[in-house]
Amino acid sequence: CQSSHPSQLRQIDGYVVLDGLLTPQECDELRQRMSEIVDRMDVPEHCRTTFSTYHDEQLKTQGNADYFITSGDKIRFFFEKGVFDDKGEFIVPKQRSVNKVGHALHAYEPLYKKVTHSPKVQQPGIGGEVTPHQDATFLYTEPLGRVMGLWIALEDATVNNGCLWFIPGSHDSGITRRMVRTPEGTFPLTDFIGREQTYNEEKFVPTPVKKGGVVLIHGEVVHRSAENISEDSRHVYTFHIMEAQETRWSPDNWLQPTEELPFPPLYTK
Repeated sequence: CQSSHPSQLRQIDGYVVLDGLLTPQECDELRQRMSEIVDRMDVPEHCRTTFSTYHDEQLKTQGNADYFITSGDKIRFFFEKGVFDDKGEFIVPKQRSVNKVGHALHAYEPLYKKVTHSPKVQQPGIGGEVTPHQDATFLYTEPLGRVMGLWIALEDATVNNGCLWFIPGSHDSGITRRMVRTPEGTFPLTDFIGREQTYNEEKFVPTPVKKGGVVLIHGEVVHRSAENISEDSRHVYTFHIMEAQETRWSPDNWLQPTEELPFPPLYTK
């Protein structure tokens, strides 16, 4: 497949779909391994955090949860809404309860580490409902435009089961808000600064992806995904890469490297 870089994404629509990054067998192996991880998960009741992309719910759940804010160098589980009863017990099968697993699969799980550090990604040129957002809101750099998301479809992603939707060209408008850490000892643990944008729904374009394909996402392009209204699952593996040269990772970002797990280099000259 052709290579891409954040600067190249800026010259087009802010995103691009590339088919065949992974083979069907590689996709199935990743899904099988995740199934095993979820089967074995044992999350204390007080750590059972619902993942949300809505502003108020983010602050109420992730923003107040040390479980979330300290997950950057760990493998932790975040759940769909409505999967627990009043006592914090599961009311749905475990496999259907998880919204996402983050944020260090790339470091500790061999199969995911293999994909993340694959030559297909390393080559020098490659650059529930999720509400409309820009990744740079959460992963801020100076200068902007140095972060790119890789969204790998482990199954076909369709309009019915929750594929991504983009506003083409929206990466040229900058960002209007940021999610930042609050001073130590204060609550919530994170907060938003700036204003939340409203977007014209008619401008969003669906972006279906075949199993094994990848969407390269500029950090400032506006995107979302709709609720999965089908009977089909839509499993994906996603991670972000940053151009490190002459780039400053904001110390206010919720995600920070640690002594145990600094950000790993994918490619160095």
